[in-house]
Amino acid sequence: MPELNRRKFVGALALTGFTVDAVANNAAEAADDASPGASAQGAKNVTRTLARYVLNAQPADAPEAVRKEARRTLLNWLGCAVGGSRHETVDNAIAAMAPFAGAKQSAVYGRKERLDVMTAALVNGISSHIFDFDDTHLRTIIHPAGPVASAILALAEYHPVSGRDFLNALVLGVEVECRIGNAVYPAHYDAGWHITGSAGVFGAAAAAGKLLRLNEQQMLWALGIAAVQPVGLREMFGTMTKSFHAGRAAQNGLTAAMLASRNFTSSEQGIEARYGWANVLSTTRNYAEITENLGKTYEVSINTYKPFACGIVVHPSIDGAIRLRNKYKITPDQVERVDLKVHRLVFELTGNKEPQNGLGGKFSVYHAVAAALVEGAAGEAQFSDRTVRDATVVALRRRVTATLDPSVVEDQAHVSITLKDGRTLDEFVEHAVGSVKNPMSDRDLENKFQALAQGVLPAAQTRRLIDLLWRVEELGNAADIAKAAAAA
Repeated sequence: MPELNRRKFVGALALTGFTVDAVANNAAEAADDASPGASAQGAKNVTRTLARYVLNAQPADAPEAVRKEARRTLLNWLGCAVGGSRHETVDNAIAAMAPFAGAKQSAVYGRKERLDVMTAALVNGISSHIFDFDDTHLRTIIHPAGPVASAILALAEYHPVSGRDFLNALVLGVEVECRIGNAVYPAHYDAGWHITGSAGVFGAAAAAGKLLRLNEQQMLWALGIAAVQPVGLREMFGTMTKSFHAGRAAQNGLTAAMLASRNFTSSEQGIEARYGWANVLSTTRNYAEITENLGKTYEVSINTYKPFACGIVVHPSIDGAIRLRNKYKITPDQVERVDLKVHRLVFELTGNKEPQNGLGGKFSVYHAVAAALVEGAAGEAQFSDRTVRDATVVALRRRVTATLDPSVVEDQAHVSITLKDGRTLDEFVEHAVGSVKNPMSDRDLENKFQALAQGVLPAAQTRRLIDLLWRVEELGNAADIAKAAAAA
């Protein structure tokens, strides 16, 4: 360019902090990215590979053990949704959204209201996660069912599907969101994203797209539209907004599938492109976690279910405290102090020493252990406003200390209780109850469901609903589940 114009150009760049060399480098990198078949950091066709897998996967492809775990996932999720349906958070969400809701297409489980499909997906996702009692994929700490099941069961009341196809979509949705989570965890989570919302949207989009029978192009678009709708910040833990993440992921994923079904376009490399989801939202990524062994391994097979109504990283400490309480018949007045040795995530996620309400108590290892010692349980009642403010619990939690132990993994804890008579009682939890290696039984899950539904649905209705969930694959219409879960 002429020298005068070049000087003006360089001067303008200087005002923005760029240099000619930087612009040249960016242009070269952009040219590289635009070359045929190129994608970020060597990844090729990640989104397409995932889309093709979802489209081609048939119900019979998954072994019975995988489908059984999917049924357990569905049972646990719906119990949490019914149990959470009367929480103030859900009341507030419905009060805010109902005036703007459309046709009464889908149920709110455990309640009488019916909302449009999109709003129902949001509200049921909130309801299923508000107790923090839902399923957990321990490798990523994703709560898989909330985004996926909330989307596709709402959809099933509008777009009829068989129970067999419904369960297959659930398996595939969980597979998609957890594989994407595997690819970016822990860097993505450490950056502050609540991975249930940020990755869950892909699971909801894939599962809904499967039921809508999208073609390959449309499924690519659905995943691309999902990629631009991540939601969830760890800052929100302990507030109503944490449960909003699961609900919005369900709603956003369903929206993505619906838009794609009407040929609403997006990038075809929404996950792996240089400015795609994985590169923008994480400092590290391993795309092999997404594409390798599809159809050979299933993430739902390692899903876990909570016996305690709080963050999963606290469960080993609660488990150990309850074991000691029951073994030695400990009462709160006997306890001088409680010392915990725990994994680092316990501090990151549950380090709140003085929670002010029930939701805050779910993210306090100090409260969780104190409440477990006082009441011998850690269900929803132990994370109520009442228990968090109980004088005996408050006094005991101030005598609980926690220490980081690098040798302790996520599902372990060392609990030491010093009594006023000088005795010290120790318990090392190798694998907390509810973990992959110490799972809840089918009967445990049924008992949990019945306890959550108590006072929400009549006992006979609850029993019929549980039986319906176990035989979901036999149903001609999956919407029968939604109807059975609504309050009369």
